[in-house]
Amino acid sequence: MPKVYPNASSGTTSAAAAPKPLPDHANSSVVLTVWKKSLLFNCYGFTVFDNQGNLVFRVDNYNAGTKGEIVLMDASGNSLLTIRRKRLSLSESWLVFKGETAVDPLFSVKKNVNLLNSKSLAEVHDQGKAVSSPKKKMVYEIEGSYAQRCCVVYDDKRRRVAEIKRKEAVKGASFGIDVFRLIVQPGEIDLSMAMALVILLDQMFGSFSKRFSTC
Repeated sequence: MPKVYPNASSGTTSAAAAPKPLPDHANSSVVLTVWKKSLLFNCYGFTVFDNQGNLVFRVDNYNAGTKGEIVLMDASGNSLLTIRRKRLSLSESWLVFKGETAVDPLFSVKKNVNLLNSKSLAEVHDQGKAVSSPKKKMVYEIEGSYAQRCCVVYDDKRRRVAEIKRKEAVKGASFGIDVFRLIVQPGEIDLSMAMALVILLDQMFGSFSKRFSTC
């Protein structure tokens, strides 16, 4: 496989390293490289780099046996978002919390099971305190095929705010489906939330989705 992390000398990264700010996407899009692999030995997860090869996000507790809770961390291991599966729900739904809290969720994410809308993978609804309506507002919708690493995140005005795409081959060598790009448009969605949606798609669809794709 081609080198995934150009600024790392080995497959391990020190959590004690000085934290780096998240890439600025206020005025321009950000392209992240997502690797479906934990940097910790014998652990499942994700490792995410910016276009300079710097570590941006990591998930090290994504275990096939305990899929009820996942923590998204920054490069230094600080918890950014916690994703928890909703219990006793008729459909596959998840809640996204800030840090490691378990109260006042920021968003809820629901897997689409409507066969009449085969393009849609999931809907994201605002759960913030400022939202007083019992029917929470849909803020994002995800369409495409996660198995093919071809997804688009739209906001409530149908603007593309983020995309998942396959990473181009380097010198004829392919990365496969476990290394792909996450492209986040300027200022329209938080980078950590965009990565949280990637994690959720992996939980909901894994490698077996045969959904509609335009790629």
